[in-house]
Amino acid sequence: MAEHSASEKTSTSKKQVAIFADVQNIYYTTRDAYRRNFDYNAFWALAMEYGDIVSAYAYAIASQDPKQRQFHHILRGVGFKVKLKPYIQRADGSAKGDWDVGITIDIMETARDVDTIILLSGDGDFELLVRHVAERYNCNVVVLGVPQLTANGLIEAASEFIPIKDALLR
Repeated sequence: MAEHSASEKTSTSKKQVAIFADVQNIYYTTRDAYRRNFDYNAFWALAMEYGDIVSAYAYAIASQDPKQRQFHHILRGVGFKVKLKPYIQRADGSAKGDWDVGITIDIMETARDVDTIILLSGDGDFELLVRHVAERYNCNVVVLGVPQLTANGLIEAASEFIPIKDALLR
């Protein structure tokens, strides 16, 4: 497959941006590091500085909890398409509910059409994906994560790393 340059991807002068938010990762890392919540509205304002947001996905776990459902509604109000996956409780008591493969597929399908991917996650499993997207599609990959809870390899793979701190917390 041929590589695309940013100028081939964008017919207008404004850059095109796609956002992928690993909701569980962001929730737990901001809670554990700061005892605060991530401010998705402040983040959206920051993301708009990179260009036109052409798609934005928030990956979360489905819940019957009214607070969780309200939070998903808030994310939709911000501008995200919310993708939900069932929470799976295993027989041994462990749980499964991550979106790594879904996020990876969506980023791979989107990267060829945008100039910038913004990934909200500190999960080191995304390092290889970030390197691949940047190299293959000549796409900037901006990663946001809690510095002390974000994998060093992911930080190094990103075109830009934005630490989640005060301005992005509420």
